[in-house]
Amino acid sequence: MYQNDTDILRAEIAAAAARMIAEDGADYATAKRKAARQLLGDNKSRGDVMPDNAQVEEEVRLYNELFFGDTQPARLLQLRQLALQLMQDLSHFNPYLTGAVLNGTAGEHSDIYLQLFTSSAKDVEIFLLNKNIDFEVSESTHFKGADRHAPVETLSFLYRQRGNAPEGVHLAVYDTDDLRGGLRNGKRGEQGKESAERANIEAVRRLIMKENDENS
Repeated sequence: MYQNDTDILRAEIAAAAARMIAEDGADYATAKRKAARQLLGDNKSRGDVMPDNAQVEEEVRLYNELFFGDTQPARLLQLRQLALQLMQDLSHFNPYLTGAVLNGTAGEHSDIYLQLFTSSAKDVEIFLLNKNIDFEVSESTHFKGADRHAPVETLSFLYRQRGNAPEGVHLAVYDTDDLRGGLRNGKRGEQGKESAERANIEAVRRLIMKENDENS
């Protein structure tokens, strides 16, 4: 139950942001800013009215169930299967799945986000070039935060499978030493269960097997 006007406004922003994410593929930060602007106009929003990503994520789940319940599960399975295929190809670079494809909120406009942990980002670039994959290089914020850590090189490309539309893929290339801290990062899920922010090949394979069992 909402306790006050601030809670109500925060929930409204979260719901509006979730719609943008599910319908348009907006990222969380952009969706929250646009949602706040829609609801508050040009008035500067206070920090305490902005929902955190966990609240927005829950709203995305609810939105998917309500409006895309007949298509979203199949789309999620498709993206997870493609992610697994990519991870197997990139197994030399210790790939981990993250983002919406992992947490189950991925929809029609979602991309695949992988984190690689390797001693050489250049080796990843050479690997993609040898596969005739054209990619763009950018920077992403380190998952440990931007205050003490340099931005992470990110390789983005469209992955094409025969007979299917191309899918967006983003490879954030971390140093091998970052993996130890990365595996300790997690968030509390439903009923207090630990929900990992990243999953390796075996974990993704288990997710797919579970989905196949539930749908059989």
